[in-house]
Amino acid sequence: MAERLKAPPPAGIPILQIAGLNVFYGRSHAVQGVDLTLQHGVLSVVGRNGMGKTTMCKAIMGLVPIASGSIRFFGEEIAGRSPAEVARLGIGYVPQGRRLWRSLTVDEHLRLMQRGKRGAWTPERIYEVFPRLAERRNNGGGQLSGGEQQMLAISRALLLNPRLLVMDEPTEGLAPVIVAHVEEMLVRLAEQGDVAILVIEQNIGVATQMSDPVAIMVNGRINRIIPSATLAGDRDLQQRLLGVGRHGHDETDAAADAAPAAGTSRSAAPVPAGPIRVYVSNPAIPNRWSQPVPAARIEAQARTISRPTLATRDGQPVGAIRPLAAAASSEPYVVVAGTLDTKGEELRFIRDLIRAEGLRTRLVDLSTSGRSAGGDVTPQEIALASPKGSAGISSGDRGTAVAAMTEAFKAWLPRQQGLLGIISAGGSGATAMVTPAMQTLPVGLPKLMISTMASGDVRAYVGATDIAMLHAVTDVQGVNRVSRLVLGNGAHAIAAMAKARLAELKPEPSRRREVEKPLVGLTMFGVTTACVQQVSRLLADEWEPLVFHATGTGGRAMEKLVESGLVGAVIDVTTTEICDLLMGGLLPATEDRFGAIIRTRIPYVGSVGALDMVNFFAPETVPERYRGRLLYPHNPQITLMRTTAEENARMGRWIGERLNQMEGPVRFLIPELGVSALDAPGQAFHDPAADAALFQALEQTVRPGPNRQLIRLPLHINDPAFAAALVQQFRTLHAGRRRERASGGRS
Repeated sequence: MAERLKAPPPAGIPILQIAGLNVFYGRSHAVQGVDLTLQHGVLSVVGRNGMGKTTMCKAIMGLVPIASGSIRFFGEEIAGRSPAEVARLGIGYVPQGRRLWRSLTVDEHLRLMQRGKRGAWTPERIYEVFPRLAERRNNGGGQLSGGEQQMLAISRALLLNPRLLVMDEPTEGLAPVIVAHVEEMLVRLAEQGDVAILVIEQNIGVATQMSDPVAIMVNGRINRIIPSATLAGDRDLQQRLLGVGRHGHDETDAAADAAPAAGTSRSAAPVPAGPIRVYVSNPAIPNRWSQPVPAARIEAQARTISRPTLATRDGQPVGAIRPLAAAASSEPYVVVAGTLDTKGEELRFIRDLIRAEGLRTRLVDLSTSGRSAGGDVTPQEIALASPKGSAGISSGDRGTAVAAMTEAFKAWLPRQQGLLGIISAGGSGATAMVTPAMQTLPVGLPKLMISTMASGDVRAYVGATDIAMLHAVTDVQGVNRVSRLVLGNGAHAIAAMAKARLAELKPEPSRRREVEKPLVGLTMFGVTTACVQQVSRLLADEWEPLVFHATGTGGRAMEKLVESGLVGAVIDVTTTEICDLLMGGLLPATEDRFGAIIRTRIPYVGSVGALDMVNFFAPETVPERYRGRLLYPHNPQITLMRTTAEENARMGRWIGERLNQMEGPVRFLIPELGVSALDAPGQAFHDPAADAALFQALEQTVRPGPNRQLIRLPLHINDPAFAAALVQQFRTLHAGRRRERASGGRS
C-alpha cells in the first residue's frame, strides 16, 4: 500500500481528510468531533494553548489512541496504525520543540534519516535548500540556533520523502526574521507540488500568510474555516476566538492611521526637531540570573541621534509642499536603498522627493560599518536574510562585509510584498552591492541606479534585466548644485514609474482592459532566422511571439521573463549560447541556462539551433589554441568557429543533464539534416559526423518518458516542416496543460 500512496492520487481525493475525530486523555475530552480536509498546498490551524491542536497532530501520526472517527490519507484509512506505519505511508512529522539529538551532528542526523531510503530528498538536496545547514554540517544538534534547529527538524522529516508534512508550531521561539525564512521555505515547498503541509500555529501573521483559508480550533473543535484576509483584519474575531488583543502600541498606531493627512482640516502632528535620545532597556542580553538594569546605566548607554536633513525647495521641506500618501502598512511603497553611513544625506534627499509625490517609501540601510544610521530597515535586519549567515557582514574586513551584504540584500529584496520600485545612489561599491538584488526583481518593476559607474560598461550591473542607470556626473558625496539636479531627476523618474505601476495594479473600474494574447519566448540567431520566423507566423493568431537574440544575454533575458511570470511558454529553438559557455566564446550563456524552466516547470519545447558554432569577435580575438580550426567570417566584427564531434558530444551531455532536471513536460526536437544555415550541404559548417556525435550524446544522456521526449526528424532546422513540427509539439503540450487546469488537476 505504501507504494500505491506514493503515486499521484485520483483527481478530487483529498490528501488528508479527518472526520468525527475524538481523542480522550482519561476523562478529558481533548479533541471533540473534529472535521478537517486538506486538498492540496498548505492549511494552517490556529488556536490558543490547550485547544487540542497538538493532540490532533499526534492522532494523525498514531502517537495517541483515538476514541472514534476517521483519518484518511489519500482516501486510505490510517487511524489506529502505528507511528512507523504512518511515516512509511508518506507522512512526515515536525514535532513541537524540534526534538533533535544534541550529540549528533547535522550531517549525522541527515544520514541517519536517509539510511536505506531512496527518493527525491537526499542530504545533498537538503544542503542546497538550506545552505546554512551545509555550513553547520559538523555541528551538533545542541550547537545550533533556534532557526537552524528548525531547519534541521524540517529536513529530517523531508528525508522520508513525504507527501504530507504535519508541523506543530514550526515558528515557536524564533526571531521574526527567522520566522519569515521558515514561512517562505514552507510555502515554496508546497508550491513545488511535492508535498502538502498541515501547519499548527499560534502566530496569526504566519498562519494567514501561509494558507488561505485558515482553520480556527476552539475547545477541541474546528470552530470555523475562514479566509485569511478576514482573520488577519478582524481584531474582534481574534480577541473572541484566539485571545489576541490590541496592545498599547496598536492603539497608538490605529489612532495615527485614523488621523487626517497633512493639508486636511486637521493639522498634522508636529515633527520633533533637534537631537533624539534612543534608549535600550536591556543593554546586555538578559538571562535567568539577570538583575534589573539600573536607570543610570540605561541613561549612560543611550544613543543620541540627530533628525536627518530633509530635502528642501525654496528653503522649505519638500514633504510639506504636497501631502504624503496614507501610510497604511498594506500600501505599496518605493525602496530607497544604500549605505546611509556614507550616503545618508543624498538618499534621504531622494526619499523626501518621492514622498512629496504622494508615495510611501522604505529607507533601507546597507551600511557595513557595524552600526545603524537610522533607516526604516537596519543593516542587521538585512544581514539576517543572508543564506550564508550574517557573520560575514560583521567580520571587520570591508571586502568580506560588502560581499556578504550584497548576498543578504539579494536574498531580502525579492521577498518584500507591495514593492512599487527601487532606487539607489552611490559609487562603485554601492552599485555592485545593490544591482544584484535589482536583477532578481521581475521585469517591469521599476529599478533605477544613480551611479558614478553609469558612463562605462554596465553589463555586470544591468545583466539581462531592465535596470535603468543614471550617471551621477559628480561623485555621490553631498547635496550640491549639480547633484541636486541629478538626484532630483532620478527621484522624479522613479516616482513617475511607480505611479504608473500603481495605476496598473489598481485600474479604474470603468477602464476595460483589452484581451491580450499570451506571450511565447523564442530564441533566434541569424542562422536560424528562417525557422523562428516560420514558427512566429504559425503561432501569431494565438500567441504573441517575443524573439530573443541568442547572444548570451538573450537566453538570460528570456528566462528572466519566465521566472517573472510574464512569459509562460517557450520554444527554445536556438541553444547556441551553450557553445560559447563550454568552449570559451564571447557570447556565452551562464551555468544557469535552462534554470528558469527547471524551477518553474513550464512546458518546454527546444532544439539544437546553431550548436555548430562558437562566436568570437574580429579574427585576432580567436584564442591561439583555436587558430588552426575551421573559422568563418560572419562579418568584419564576428568570427565563427565550427564545433568538433568531441565538443558536440560534450554539449549533448550538458544539455541532456539539464533536460533530465525538468519536471514539466519536455519535447526536444533534433533536425538530423543540419542545425544552422551554415550546416547544410555545400555550406561551410556542414559536418554530419559532428552532428551525429551531438545527437548520440543527447540520446545517451536524456532519460525519456511520457513527460520527456527526444524527437528526431529527417529535416534541416530551417525547413518549414521542422518549424511546423515545433509548433505541433508546442500546441500539444499546452493543450494538455489547459485540460489539466480545467479538470482541477495539479500541474
